[in-house]
Amino acid sequence: MGKLNLLVVDDEPGIRSGIKRILESFSVSYPFMDEDFDFEVLEAETGEEAIELLDNYMFDIVLLDNKLPGIQGIDVLEYIKKQAIDVIVVMITSYASLDLAVKATKSGAYDFVPKPFTPKELRSCLENIAKQLFLRRMTQKLQVEGKQIRFQFLSVLSHELKSPINAIEGYLRLMEEKRNGDKIDNYMEMIQRSLARVQDMRNLILDLLDFTRIESGKKQRNIKPVDLCEVASQSIDLMQPLCIQKDIDIHLNCNKKISLQADKQELEIIFNNLLSNAVKYNKQSGRIDVGLFQEKGEIKLSVSDTGIGMEKKDLEKLFEDFVRIKSEQTKHISGTGLGLSLVKKIADLYDAKIEVESIPDEGSTFTIRFPFSE
Repeated sequence: MGKLNLLVVDDEPGIRSGIKRILESFSVSYPFMDEDFDFEVLEAETGEEAIELLDNYMFDIVLLDNKLPGIQGIDVLEYIKKQAIDVIVVMITSYASLDLAVKATKSGAYDFVPKPFTPKELRSCLENIAKQLFLRRMTQKLQVEGKQIRFQFLSVLSHELKSPINAIEGYLRLMEEKRNGDKIDNYMEMIQRSLARVQDMRNLILDLLDFTRIESGKKQRNIKPVDLCEVASQSIDLMQPLCIQKDIDIHLNCNKKISLQADKQELEIIFNNLLSNAVKYNKQSGRIDVGLFQEKGEIKLSVSDTGIGMEKKDLEKLFEDFVRIKSEQTKHISGTGLGLSLVKKIADLYDAKIEVESIPDEGSTFTIRFPFSE
């Protein structure tokens, strides 16, 4: 349960103790809030005491009487405004007038509760304030996370695009200067390396596009029966050129048609990312086994490789955005750190569970279990 810190500023002990009693067993709950809010109440009987508390503690709400001994409530309100203290102020006063209302509003008062007030009136006011605070906190959180995501995007783009662009430019300069002579055959290795770099950049852009579509929820989903064995075969065909380069064998175990109500494009992203990783992190002359099995209540997809594997400590952060497992064996392998994050996000759309087993220098197995009913 969340806590809202509330300061009552009133010179009447009965008002302070009455508010405290009203809020002792009171909590605010709305269907859209992920937790209820209750109240932690502190008291001040003068404006000077209130200012001292405001300088030393963080409050969410201040219930402020205007008629106080010493400095008045409106002076406390102006102090809060001047010091830019992030708190919602509600005036409680029996001397409310139009002039006071205008002045208090200009100084930042959120609302008024006239004396005498009923428990229901106070609770109703605080319910509205709790809702405002919840929405404000959610907005601030989204702004912070949004900035962080944008920063990560720009960092990944600048880092991942800078290296291939520099490499391609270097090869083109060598060709322009005819360093290896006049025959095109002398430059075939440079051309092939440049094309590989272009493919890396294309993969990065596609990963980022897939990530933003799924993260934003704006991707149009086309749910219909999809043959998983067919999608797996197509993905394997797509990986064959990479497999040939590393002399890797891929084997598909899918003896019958297995159909799932799904978006075909989303399943293609899952297969392509799992197989791409199985190839990239495999050993020369390795093996990949893809299995599809329909069992009671679920469809199981597994992708196993004979690659470099991972330490147990690395498995916990494997599906986070922009995360790549760094080691001596992976430092020369390109990637965006988004592939497995995409797999996890899509699996979550189907309430599917992902399991990973990995042994360093022996290989890894990724298993996804899709809930299934006939």
